[in-house]
Amino acid sequence: MKTRLAALSLALVAAVSLSACANTIRGAGRDIGNTVTGTKGAVNDVARR
Repeated sequence: MKTRLAALSLALVAAVSLSACANTIRGAGRDIGNTVTGTKGAVNDVARR
């Protein structure tokens, strides 16, 4: 019984941890994408001058 509860608890902690990692990576991807978009806009502004 204790072994089963420990395994279930470990699985739950692992699932929550992996979920948090996925959200962090997704957010970082969005930030990088926005940085690229902003840089392209700045380059285009400089090129027009």
